[in-house]
Amino acid sequence: MPANRKLGKPTDQRMAMLRAMTTYLLENGQIKTTVTRAKEVAPITEKMITLAKKNDLAAYRQALSFITKEDVAKKLFDQIGPKYATRDGGYTRVVRIGPRRGDAAEMAIVQLV
Repeated sequence: MPANRKLGKPTDQRMAMLRAMTTYLLENGQIKTTVTRAKEVAPITEKMITLAKKNDLAAYRQALSFITKEDVAKKLFDQIGPKYATRDGGYTRVVRIGPRRGDAAEMAIVQLV
């Protein structure tokens, strides 16, 4: 299986979707999505949290270049980063919740641990 799934979208649309989902996950603590999207969003979110643990200006700007909302980036560096300061990776969890009613797509919840 390829490392980066295409998710049936051109690169620009795919990146926009992943940015939005990552921002929403960091903002709310969990998101409900399809399993394949969840498996793409989780590692990106982990990278953002790792940047937040560095807690310097360069890391903040790097995170801000990906995250779509400035207040979410601030929350990431002020609250989420320090929360995981002693933890070495594994900040997210993907829980399968069964098929979606409309099209039977396998659904999952991605949550911050």
